[in-house]
Amino acid sequence: MCRINMIMEDTRNEIGEDWLRNRFAQPRTVAPLLTGDGSLLRDGRALRPAAVLVPVISRDGDLSVLFTRRTDHLYDHAGQISFPGGRAEPHEESAAQTALRETEEEIGLAADRVEVLGSLSEYVTVTGYRVTPVVGLARTPLELKPDDFEVAEIFEVPLGFVLDPSNHQRNRVVHLGRQRHYYALPYGQYYIWGATAGMLMNFYSYLMA
Repeated sequence: MCRINMIMEDTRNEIGEDWLRNRFAQPRTVAPLLTGDGSLLRDGRALRPAAVLVPVISRDGDLSVLFTRRTDHLYDHAGQISFPGGRAEPHEESAAQTALRETEEEIGLAADRVEVLGSLSEYVTVTGYRVTPVVGLARTPLELKPDDFEVAEIFEVPLGFVLDPSNHQRNRVVHLGRQRHYYALPYGQYYIWGATAGMLMNFYSYLMA
């Protein structure tokens, strides 16, 4: 924690596109802070490959992270905050292909508007997906066309907020008789938690390593 706080002081005023690119350009291995909820899955349950885009938006030199709020009628994670993404198709050769396709389908952000920087460690969800988060940089102006069936709302959170440890909450809940810990990053009216917060914490730890 001391190292992370020290890095925060050094980078607080220089976080920008070049800084973000450099964090992924440097060859390094960073162990994920969280690997997901695989321990809550039934034995023998096959994991389905999926990918999400962690869209970092560059606007007038400031960086923010884009999220969606899922519609209330969806079967999985209804009404929750998420990254755009979904399950992989058999013909897709990479997680980046899946993440970019799903992002364009869900929010209308064209693949040619996204500069893919790299990927984070896989995250296993309680719904049985093995998710690869793909980090991409998108410049404004954005021409977004959300899919009304899946997406209720699109919003952004400043990257500086995500990188500030004082905004990270570690909570616990009893689920099926077992105590479970989870992270949350409340931002205004939005409560970011669950798998999205877990992947966001891995994004944070990767950038700060």
